[in-house]
Amino acid sequence: MPDPAVPPTPPVPLASLLAREDLALRQIAGPSDPDIVIHWAHTSEMADPYPYLLGGELLLTAGVHIQDAAGSGTYFDDYVSRIVAAGGAALGFGVAPVHDTVPRALVAACEAYELPLVEVPPQTTFSGVARAVWQLMAQARLAELRRVTEAQQSLAAAASRPDPVPSVLRQLAQRVGGRAVLYGPDGGTIAEAGRGPGSEARAALAELAQVVRPTGTAPPRPQPGATAAADRPLGAPGAGARADRTSPGRPAGEPRGTTGADRTPGEPHATPRAHRTPPNRPPAEPGAAARADRPPAGPGRPTSATDTVAGTHLAAYALGSGQGFVLGVAAPQRDPGDHTIASVAAVLLTLLTGEHHSGAGAARSSALVRLLLGAPPEEVASLLGGDRWLVVHARPDAHVPDAVAASALGAALGSPLVDLARDVVRVLVPAREIEPQPGWTLGVSAPGGPQEWPAADTQAARALARARATRTALVRHGARTGLTELVPQDEAEAHARTLLAPVAATPALTETLRTWLSLHGSWDRTAVALSVHRNTVRQRIARCAALLEADLDDPDVRMELWFALRKR
Repeated sequence: MPDPAVPPTPPVPLASLLAREDLALRQIAGPSDPDIVIHWAHTSEMADPYPYLLGGELLLTAGVHIQDAAGSGTYFDDYVSRIVAAGGAALGFGVAPVHDTVPRALVAACEAYELPLVEVPPQTTFSGVARAVWQLMAQARLAELRRVTEAQQSLAAAASRPDPVPSVLRQLAQRVGGRAVLYGPDGGTIAEAGRGPGSEARAALAELAQVVRPTGTAPPRPQPGATAAADRPLGAPGAGARADRTSPGRPAGEPRGTTGADRTPGEPHATPRAHRTPPNRPPAEPGAAARADRPPAGPGRPTSATDTVAGTHLAAYALGSGQGFVLGVAAPQRDPGDHTIASVAAVLLTLLTGEHHSGAGAARSSALVRLLLGAPPEEVASLLGGDRWLVVHARPDAHVPDAVAASALGAALGSPLVDLARDVVRVLVPAREIEPQPGWTLGVSAPGGPQEWPAADTQAARALARARATRTALVRHGARTGLTELVPQDEAEAHARTLLAPVAATPALTETLRTWLSLHGSWDRTAVALSVHRNTVRQRIARCAALLEADLDDPDVRMELWFALRKR
């Protein structure tokens, strides 16, 4: 999705211009809404400035165009209505040298049409007002650039965390002051963060995500009571939401007066300015709010779309992976830099959720098919890219692992062969040095070939249990040959079966005994490793001692039991 290199120049609140003491401006008519903003200042002495306005201006005039008998007719009503119809944000009237005071009829017309009217004193030049506008815009632009830069840095840092997707969403929600949602290919919510909008806006955001979801992916789950943004008629809640499609300088959906274009002077004004169409722009069509000014992502599909529902600004971004993931953003307001910030988050989420289709991916698919069709693992291992492998078991330190976090861990370890099984992530990695991963506890098996994978899986599980019990970031299975290797395997196994027969029928007892012995008889660490209460460990060990008729405080007994458990 193409992004602007820098955010657009932010508009200037009219209140900030009025607060400049060097200008001594004074508002004498019209609403004093703090949300009123101006995009630029323009001077004109035309009786009809409509053709020369782009919208969002502070129009400055000294009243040269005003006729002598203007106050007795509809001149001022016509003049102000044309400014409003063109999208003008405010009118500045210069006192002297033409007029000593602002005409009362002009004040009344601005009140009627709800157009802010500002008195410019004699000592203040129009060029000074224009310069002040540009100075305020430059300050706002610098502040916005700083905000965007800080947001980009925080998003990049969040993407490197152990839980990258929730972290990116939390940062994005914090930066835009709203809520960020990651939708899956089926339309379901994968993860979300931030302050939630109302149910109507939430449902509309899910439907807006469908607008940008690539063709061929599953449709979203239906949301009762929601109206698709693309099918919502113009003027209904949520339609005409893009401020640049309606009146510049005004948040969409906030009425502030009348157009004055379709009524005669003196008629009651009732048409909201928020739905006014500026000159030289085609009228908005139904569904315009749910379209984007971006190249299509697929046949008839945009890559981003915006809308406004129940006073909440909504935006949806199709992630570039093409797998149907969509980022949704809901915020009470939409600042100029928010699109850039959300686009950076979308790029990061694309990298985190993307599926890499390459020659290696095709080889993995081939290996999987052959395994399902009965081929032994050693025959397909070459397709996976190595002869010797490690099995890694991992658990996150602070949260339950999800599919995206598991994929991110696999990417960090350099392998796409990842399995999320309950609360443990298993990764099959070509034999190499494994480094600790921030936020994860790892257990690593000894290197082995495909025929040794089941044993390596057991080794990794035991190493992970020991790592969690000792609060170590990474524990590797020891492959050093010891005295136990001097006893023939069949004899060792027969001795282990005989010695452990009294407890063999109860797996919980044998596993507790194994873990307790491996942790040097520590009740607390054994309880942590097995995720049980320490009293449960005490009861199980006491039961083992009774069934085995052995003194488990005797180091010789412990050594023999450990030998048997290793060979069982």
